[in-house]
Amino acid sequence: MDIDPRRLRILHEVSRRGGVMKAAQALHLTPSAVSQQLAQLEREVGLALFDRSQRRVTLTPAGRVLAAYAERIEEQLTEARQELNRFAERLSGPVTIAAFPTVIRHLLVPALRELAVRHPRITPVIHELFGPGAVQELRLGGVDLVVTERDMSRPAASLQSMSRHRLHDDEYRIVAPPSWDRVPATVADLVDLPWVAGVPDQACGQALERLAQLHGFVPRRVHLIAEFPPVLGLVSAGHGVAIVPSLALLDVPPGEVVVTGIRGVGSRRIEALTRVSRTTSGEPDPMQAVVIEVLREAAEAVDRRVGELSRAPLGPPAS
Repeated sequence: MDIDPRRLRILHEVSRRGGVMKAAQALHLTPSAVSQQLAQLEREVGLALFDRSQRRVTLTPAGRVLAAYAERIEEQLTEARQELNRFAERLSGPVTIAAFPTVIRHLLVPALRELAVRHPRITPVIHELFGPGAVQELRLGGVDLVVTERDMSRPAASLQSMSRHRLHDDEYRIVAPPSWDRVPATVADLVDLPWVAGVPDQACGQALERLAQLHGFVPRRVHLIAEFPPVLGLVSAGHGVAIVPSLALLDVPPGEVVVTGIRGVGSRRIEALTRVSRTTSGEPDPMQAVVIEVLREAAEAVDRRVGELSRAPLGPPAS
C-alpha cells in the first residue's frame, strides 16, 4: 500500500472542515480537483473512505481512522518545520496574521516595517478577520496568528489548544460632538443622551453595557455600529456620544470630535492568539514569536502616543 502524503493532507482538510467545498477553498484548489485526489487516495488504500449514499458526503470508519493519522502527520510536519527554523540562520517563509482594522493600522503596519528590517525573508500575509471566525480559522490552520480584543472586565474565555500573548491595554474614552453647547463632564450627564453604540458582542458594546449597569441607567442606543470610522463620523455630525478605544482616536483630526474628561470607563485588552501543539509547550514557533515581539514594540510606541493624546487639550480647537 503506497499512500501519497499530499493526498493525506487533502483528507485532513476535508475531515476538519466538514466538506469538499470548504477544504477546496482552504487549499486553493477546485472542488473537482479535491474530489479527484480523494478518489485516487481510495484507490491507493483499496478501501472506501467516504460514504456517498447521503446528500452530504461523510467519512466511513476507515476514513475516520486514516484522517486521524493524517492529522498526526500534519502536526509532526508542522513541528518539524518549527524545529528546523530554530537551526536556520534566518527565519523565512509566510506567516498569516488575522486582525481587525485599528490594530492593522496602528500596530501591524509599524510592526511589519520593523519585521522587514530584522527578518526580510519572512513574508507576512494579513487577513482582516476578527471574532469567532478568526479564532476558528486559527484552529483550522487557515491563519498562524490572530490579534483579538476583549473587554478587560470580562474573564478570558478558555480556548482549547491555544495560547494568549498580551500586546496592549487600550483605554476607553467617551467622545461627544463638537457642535454641542454642553460637553458631558460626568457619567450622570450621559444618562439621557443618544448613543452611537458598539455592537453587543464587541468590546466597546460590552463596555457601554457595563457602564450603564454600574451607574443604573439604560443607554438610548440610537445607532448600532461595529467599525470606529463610522462611529466617529456619526459623533462628529452630532448624532450622539460614543465609547471608543484610545487607539481609534490617534488619527482623528483636531476638532472632529470632543474627547470628554470622563475617565474610569475601563479598557480593552489586545492580545495575540497562537495554536498549541499537543506535543509541545505553549510557546509560539520562532516566526510567530518574532511577529509577537515587533507587535509588542509597536504597542509600546502606541502607549507613548496615547499618553500625548491624554495630555492634549480636550474639545475642538479655539476659533
